[in-house]
Amino acid sequence: MPRGDKSKYTGKQERKADHIAEGYEKRGVSEKEAERRAWATVNKDDGGGKKEGGSGRGKHTGHPAAHKGGKKGGSASANRSAAERSASANKAAKTRASREHHASH
Repeated sequence: MPRGDKSKYTGKQERKADHIAEGYEKRGVSEKEAERRAWATVNKDDGGGKKEGGSGRGKHTGHPAAHKGGKKGGSASANRSAAERSASANKAAKTRASREHHASH
């Protein structure tokens, strides 16, 4: 099988790659690079093509790439100043308090 041959990938894996590539393109990555990263992610997740005759067929993967979400989250608040975070927290508390007050009537 030549390098880059996608014949051993399932439809689900192809859809997954398409979705991933789309996300990259939305963030301004070129189509070619988005495609490359998307297949790299599918490979990381699934360990290669899942169709018959491929060595990694049918094993459960655990989706390692999809677990990065939590690590990535929170970075926005991390580089805000303490005053900004505090103001935001106070505003949220105020909103909760006023909603609570309205709900009880």
